[in-house]
Amino acid sequence: MTIDTVTDVFEEHRPVLLGVAYRMLGRVADAEDVVQEAWLRWSGADRADVREPRGYLVRITTRLAIDRLRQIKARNEAYVGPWLPEPYVTDFGDVVPDTAERAVLADSVSLAVLVVMESLSPLERAVFVLREAFGYPYANIAALLDREEPAVRQLAGRARRHVEERRPRYEVDPAQRRDFTERFLAAAAEGDLDALMSLLAPDVRLVGDSGGKSKAPVRIIETADKVGRFLIGAARKGVPDMSFRALELNGGPAVVVLSGDEVVTVFQVDVADGRIQSVYLLSNPDKLQSLSA
Repeated sequence: MTIDTVTDVFEEHRPVLLGVAYRMLGRVADAEDVVQEAWLRWSGADRADVREPRGYLVRITTRLAIDRLRQIKARNEAYVGPWLPEPYVTDFGDVVPDTAERAVLADSVSLAVLVVMESLSPLERAVFVLREAFGYPYANIAALLDREEPAVRQLAGRARRHVEERRPRYEVDPAQRRDFTERFLAAAAEGDLDALMSLLAPDVRLVGDSGGKSKAPVRIIETADKVGRFLIGAARKGVPDMSFRALELNGGPAVVVLSGDEVVTVFQVDVADGRIQSVYLLSNPDKLQSLSA
């Protein structure tokens, strides 16, 4: 291959590699680092016997992500308060035209699923991502991970059961989530507690991630009354030169709160049975840098 061809092949598969790495790690910066390392290995490798570049690159990326995930898990033991994934902009455009496939990809990067996936082992997470998000056959996953196919099937079954048992219920209908997100923002911004309470499920949960570096609850808040009053209080305090921006993050509509040009908070909600079941509030500045860029 010429240098141009080597680069072109890698760039063709970069979105898939980034998708695999992000789902494995839950962090954009770490995913980009892994993909960059995959590029270095690809550009310096003997590619004479590589018949399927995509499979080769996914294998490198997955193994690098497993190694990085083991490092991150040790680092997370000292994390302050609840942990949420770094926001990931998911505007698939025309890349994924099929509605069913789009829904699967969006669901696989949802905050609810990524939070549950944090409790999987690195191997379970790799198998789950490759199987559930990208539809890889078990035989291919076994080859990618140098495992026997029966062992991979066991890992996949265990990971799937774990995720299904622990993931919150929510609707993936984008129009419904967008409607609730807009009404949620309006009620909170106007300080209308009654309107806000009408949107919240009785057992709604608010999960805030500040990493101890900004003002956010260091424990999960539960029940509509407590969540509603917290949100109204936060809205009344506000931030200087506050504005809002709508954005699709992690497969669903989100609200980005800005102070001037700086992103200070991201809100996202999960909806089921006509009520908001979960509210995610991310204000860790380390995780908002990619949105401010």
